[in-house]
Amino acid sequence: METVKVGIAGLGVVAQVVYLPLLARRRDLFRIAAVCDLDRGHAETVGREAGVPAYDDPSAMLDKGGFDALIVLTPGSHGPLVRAALERGLWVLCEKPLAYSRAELSGFSGERLMTGYMKQYDPASQRLLEALHEAGGPEVVRHLDATVLHPSEESQLLFARARAGHPAPERVAPYAEADERALTAALGTSSERLRRLYAEVLLSSLCHELSLIRLFTGSPDTVDHVAVWPVEAFPPSLEVSGTLGGECSGRYGIRWHYLPSYPAYHEVMTLHHEHGSLELRFPSPYLLNAPTRLTVTSRIGTTERTVVNEDVAEAFERQLRAFHRFVTQEEPPLTGLGGALEDIVTAQRIVHRYARWAGIPIGGECAQEVDGALREPATGTGSGYAEEDGSGASGHAEESLSR
Repeated sequence: METVKVGIAGLGVVAQVVYLPLLARRRDLFRIAAVCDLDRGHAETVGREAGVPAYDDPSAMLDKGGFDALIVLTPGSHGPLVRAALERGLWVLCEKPLAYSRAELSGFSGERLMTGYMKQYDPASQRLLEALHEAGGPEVVRHLDATVLHPSEESQLLFARARAGHPAPERVAPYAEADERALTAALGTSSERLRRLYAEVLLSSLCHELSLIRLFTGSPDTVDHVAVWPVEAFPPSLEVSGTLGGECSGRYGIRWHYLPSYPAYHEVMTLHHEHGSLELRFPSPYLLNAPTRLTVTSRIGTTERTVVNEDVAEAFERQLRAFHRFVTQEEPPLTGLGGALEDIVTAQRIVHRYARWAGIPIGGECAQEVDGALREPATGTGSGYAEEDGSGASGHAEESLSR
C-alpha cells in the first residue's frame, strides 16, 4: 500500500494519547513528516521523538511542505487552517469542530476534506447500521434516545500522563481573536455563557451524538425543546428533543450532563424501532481498543432474543484507515464538508431555539432563515412537548445564560 506523508497541527492531549500512538502503529499507511504546536519547546520535543521537523507556526509548516496530507488537532475553530491547507492542495483530516460559523466555510472545496467523527467508524456503529437495515431501515425507528454522563477530562486522562503545552499568550492571541469573530458571526450575542455553550458543549462534545443521528437516520428535522441547567454550573446539563429527519417519522432525545466527579465516562444511544431495540454503550474515547457494546433485541416467534456484539478494533484507527483510502483511492469519507455543515446548522438551531424561549438576544447566522435551516417547529403538531412556562430547570437557566 502507498504510504501517505502527513503533517500534524496541534500536539495536545488527543495527539499524544490517540493519534501519535496510532500513527506509529500504522507505519504501513502513514509516515509523519512534520509536527506543529504553538508551544515551540513542546513541538521540538515531539519532533525530536518522531525524527521530523518541528514548527510553532502552522503557516510556516504548510509553506515548507514535504507532506501530502494534514491532520488538524488544534483547539477551537479549524476553518482558517483547513482553508489554508486545502488551498495548497493537501488532503485534510480535521477533528471536530470543523468551524464555529457557516461563514468560515464559504467558498470551501470539500473534495479533499474529511471531518473526524471516530464514533461513526466504530465497529459497533457500523454493525448497528446493518442491523437497522435488516429491521427495515430508518423509517421503522420510533425513537432515538441518547444519554451522556461526562466526567472531567482530567479524571479521564489520569492514566495518560500527557504533557501540557504552554504557548506564550501573544502566540495564542490571534487564534483566540479569530475564534471570537467566528462566534460573533454565528451568534451575534454578547452572552459569554451562550457562546461557551455553543462552542464548548454543542460543537465540541454533543456533535458526536449529532453525527451518529445523522449517520443512522439523517440530521434532525426539528428542534422542539431545549433545556439548560443549573445556574451555578458550567459546563451545565443540556436536554434537546425534536423530530428525526429523512425517511424517519420518529423522534429523538439527547441528555448531556457534565458531572466532573462521575466515576467514568458513560454514553448510551438506543434506537427503538417497530421490531425491537438497538443499544450502543460507548467507553471513554481515550481508551484505545476498549470495545463499544452493541445490544440487539429482537423477537423470534414467542422468544425475545438479545445478541451482544463487542469488537476491540479501535474506532480512531478505522478512521485513519478510511482517511488513507480517501487519499489513495478517493473513497468518500462518512463525513465531509456537507455533513460537518449539517452539524453546525443543527447546533445553531439548538442555540436559536433556546435563546428564543429564554429571551436572550441572538443574531448572526442563528437569527437567519436560510433555506429553512433555522425554522421553528410548527405548533399544535401533537409532538407531546408543550411550550415551557418559565418554571423548572429551563427557567433557571435563563437567568444564568443571559448574564
